[in-house]
Amino acid sequence: MVSRREFGRLTAAAIGAVALPANSRAAPMAYPHKVVTLITHSSPGGGSDVFLREMSKHLGRYIDATFVVENVQGGSGARAISRLATARPDGSVFYATTPTYIFTSLLSKPQHSFRDVQPLVNVFSDAEVVYTRADGPFKTLADVIAHAKEKRGRWGAANPASLERQAAERLKAAAGVNAAIVSHEGGGDLMINVLNGTLDIGVGEIPELRAQLEAKKVRLLAVFNAQRLPTQPDIPTVKESGFDVVVQKFRGLAGPKGLPADVIGIWEKAIPQLLADAEYRRIYAAESLVPDFIPQAAYATFINDFAQSSEAFFRETGVIKN
Repeated sequence: MVSRREFGRLTAAAIGAVALPANSRAAPMAYPHKVVTLITHSSPGGGSDVFLREMSKHLGRYIDATFVVENVQGGSGARAISRLATARPDGSVFYATTPTYIFTSLLSKPQHSFRDVQPLVNVFSDAEVVYTRADGPFKTLADVIAHAKEKRGRWGAANPASLERQAAERLKAAAGVNAAIVSHEGGGDLMINVLNGTLDIGVGEIPELRAQLEAKKVRLLAVFNAQRLPTQPDIPTVKESGFDVVVQKFRGLAGPKGLPADVIGIWEKAIPQLLADAEYRRIYAAESLVPDFIPQAAYATFINDFAQSSEAFFRETGVIKN
């Protein structure tokens, strides 16, 4: 996959700046709408749902609007993309971008695809992790693979067009096992089936696991990142565990095609300020989210390159046959 490093992360000055005290913070920027809808294809409790709901609690300090989250489930994200593509391009509606909206477009024939909407900005890169129930039999990723070799096993991931599903498929191929991979519409549904023992493992994200991690209901087995997570230094990478698989998720925003330049400019100013906000930084750092701001023009290039490299991978592996 293309590296987002090519498009420049936030400068040290932007992310490392000392946040101003609340009483000296500049007034939020004027915005053309009082209410802004943030759409996600995730179910409540899923990764994008958590991302939007946490971000929306702090955005009002930088953009003078109220932010509401709308869950539009179905079709592996296709319904959410159609909701966005048919909305007015006036800055009142945005969608939480992840690799899912690219994969859905490549792996099916939805009414609207990622090409019918406009990338706005990227906000974070996110870790994918392998987890299991804390009282289950698996202590390491090697245990899971050994079980899959003996009894096939059942693994869980989000919808078929998700990066989680692709990560699970790549792990399956790298390990040389034939585990059944069960898809779910969102991380919340997946979590239930891991906790009740229906699934051996799930592939998900730290934000959607947070409550169960704190309650010691789930155990992390490995992370798909190239390096260990600073917040989880004892958890090995999948590659360290013996399987040459590395994936990482992007999280950003897209709008309908034709967004006004002034709206784009407001978001390009607001997101670096938001990421440098000390209160919000404590929250996203605890969720193992990495600030990864990419402005609009570069983000459009990044999305296009990501789509091209993803399509090439799917064709090479026979997922796309024509």
